[in-house]
Amino acid sequence: MFKQSPLLLLLGLALPATAVSAPALMQGVEVGDDLSLPTDLAQWMISEKYDGVRAYWDGTQLLTRSGYPIQTPDGFTHGWPAQHLEGELWIDYAAFSTLSALVRSHDGSEQAWHPVRFMLFDLPQWPGTFAQRHARLRQLLLDQPQHNLQLIEQRQGTTTKALEQQLEQVIDKGGEGLMLHRAGALHQLQRTTDIRKLKPFQDADAVVVAHLPGKGKYTGQLGSLLVERSDGSRFRIGSGFSDRERAHPPALGSTITYRYNGLTRHGKPRFARFLRVRPD
Repeated sequence: MFKQSPLLLLLGLALPATAVSAPALMQGVEVGDDLSLPTDLAQWMISEKYDGVRAYWDGTQLLTRSGYPIQTPDGFTHGWPAQHLEGELWIDYAAFSTLSALVRSHDGSEQAWHPVRFMLFDLPQWPGTFAQRHARLRQLLLDQPQHNLQLIEQRQGTTTKALEQQLEQVIDKGGEGLMLHRAGALHQLQRTTDIRKLKPFQDADAVVVAHLPGKGKYTGQLGSLLVERSDGSRFRIGSGFSDRERAHPPALGSTITYRYNGLTRHGKPRFARFLRVRPD
């Protein structure tokens, strides 16, 4: 039988044991079973959704969304603005695993961090609407350009057909989906429908509560995970794992992200499959 392994055996890495004060974040919701596309798309700004590690610059240090300091080379944040910045650390398409491992490893070498960019989508402490914050962020980067700070471009929404075409273009180049921000929305320290995620699939987080043994070719390894959602409901995830992850499964109590395609009539995720251990 496989051994129950802690998260660091899965990744060989770990974040600091304690976090500083977690930054207050504005979070969106996914377009899916319970939320439709906006009907007034002209009042929304559309951008690509980057599959990176969400991070927050508080003017002096870089933090994960849970408040853990991210170790970077001394020069990585040199010259960054004193204002708070929010975005995604990103290397390239299909490079999330490399980036996640780097964030966890505390490897502060310049060589390791050279390809990393901070893709910015908000200026959280600047007053005004999202459109006004975006304009100010653009000007800030023009006044204080840095090679590893990059503004995520926003386009004004037009029609549903145009939105679908934009989504298809992003998916074709290896992207994850689109983000829709209500142009007139103020910054809110909560989850809000003023930010909507549009993807060809849905994803969510759950906590690992049990390792269920495999059968057949997976005898002696992980067969599936029993996980629990925030509403207390439980279900199994048995696909999406690599051979290494089946031999060293996510630790009990760790938070994983899974993908699914809508909900069953009983409210369970349909075709749920493991995506990754949440990096923070």
